[in-house]
Amino acid sequence: MTDFRPSRFQVLPPVVKNIIIINVLMVLLQFVLGTRGIDLADYLGLHYFESHYFRSWQLLTHLFMHGSYNDLNGTFWHIFSNMFALWMFGSVLENVWGPKRFIIFYLVCGLGAALCHLGVLHFEYSSIEKAFHSYQENPNVANFDLFLKQHVPNDNQFAGRLWSFDQQWLQMPEATNGPSDSKLLISEYLYGGPLNKGIFDEPTVGASGAVFGVLFAFGYLFPNTLLYLYFLVPIKAKWIVAAYALFELYSGIRNSAGDNIAHFAHLGGMLFAFILLKIWGKTQRNQFY
Repeated sequence: MTDFRPSRFQVLPPVVKNIIIINVLMVLLQFVLGTRGIDLADYLGLHYFESHYFRSWQLLTHLFMHGSYNDLNGTFWHIFSNMFALWMFGSVLENVWGPKRFIIFYLVCGLGAALCHLGVLHFEYSSIEKAFHSYQENPNVANFDLFLKQHVPNDNQFAGRLWSFDQQWLQMPEATNGPSDSKLLISEYLYGGPLNKGIFDEPTVGASGAVFGVLFAFGYLFPNTLLYLYFLVPIKAKWIVAAYALFELYSGIRNSAGDNIAHFAHLGGMLFAFILLKIWGKTQRNQFY
């Protein structure tokens, strides 16, 4: 059995503490630079590798970014939920493993989550690019309308331009500028233009992938520990982890319009947590009471 005595337990061990401090400082820096017209997510958020904003270091730096400088409420809840979960479950793991093993685990889970997320983006964006190339061979109002219905959810401002143009073109199908303008609009939607970013340029930020890896490890190593849902209902850790995994899988497959959460990154963090635990041979179960 792993030696885990209350007298050795640190409520806020050093790695967890420093990760929380760095994340909070980065959020503050985001808001300070945002007031000066600089979006830190353009440099440190994770971008699709075909975006001209992509840099290799973003695979790790996105773990220390949260929310957006122009959304105070959303940013607060994003970082609070991640850091609370990191403290609640990560503190236990760091006390059991020690700082070195925990930081390796945390970063590997975060990196794995990023790779899984980029893989899913590539699958989705390749399909859109293929459809766009096909449309360019026969640009007409019927094909444009079909392209939007299949690939462009009407849930953001720039997509609204496409749908507005679609309605105008449907009302005037004989418009001669329709084919050329429609191709330009789709190109800007995907790759961006002089005054706007495309969907390839949208950054992904947050420690959720790594935190989901931490959550999985806790449930894997301490499956029968009771966690209290809404502080009232006792549920074993293994069932909460399983419920989270199933929910993320369902949400990722469903991929409903307006859902900007990287569900497969969360699953990627869990997957790499499982792989790393197996590599380390952590098959021994511990229990808390």
